[in-house]
Amino acid sequence: MSIVSRLLNTSSGSSDAFEIVPMRRRHVKAILAIEERIYPKPWTAGVFNSEIDMARRDERHYVVGTVGAELVAYGGLMFAVDEAHITNIAVAPEFQRRGHARRLLLHLANVAVERGFSALTLEVRVSNTAAQAMYRQFGFAPAGVRQRYYENSEDALVMWVHDIDSPEYRARLDALAGVTS
Repeated sequence: MSIVSRLLNTSSGSSDAFEIVPMRRRHVKAILAIEERIYPKPWTAGVFNSEIDMARRDERHYVVGTVGAELVAYGGLMFAVDEAHITNIAVAPEFQRRGHARRLLLHLANVAVERGFSALTLEVRVSNTAAQAMYRQFGFAPAGVRQRYYENSEDALVMWVHDIDSPEYRARLDALAGVTS
């Protein structure tokens, strides 16, 4: 486990600390409960199980965030040739605004950097300005719009951050790690 990964797992013996662990099939039921509460068209168990299978083949990286024994968040990365794509970051509504999404994003960005990718991308709802603001803190910038991407009704803002393999980006992540710990 890297130093940054240890910083991200803020557990100090406290039962209410946020901890990031690899996503497993046993987590899918709890993930679906969150999905159904926050997305109009949630992913299915089959989609998550397929993503977990790809993670086992090192084609993806998926994690969950827990508080005590409760799964409260999850996120994932898809890998391409020289870039990583954030597939999702989600936090249960009652656990939002506590820094959990930020910790997940920091973890995912660090995985992308550690694996040697040079860019990171994602889509975000154009209406989700809070998430967009968080992504900007990580260096993401708007690069385009996918029309009617979500549920064939809402546009997605495509955001990118380049040169994540640079010392400057490493310094940005280290600074953000200090903010989230």
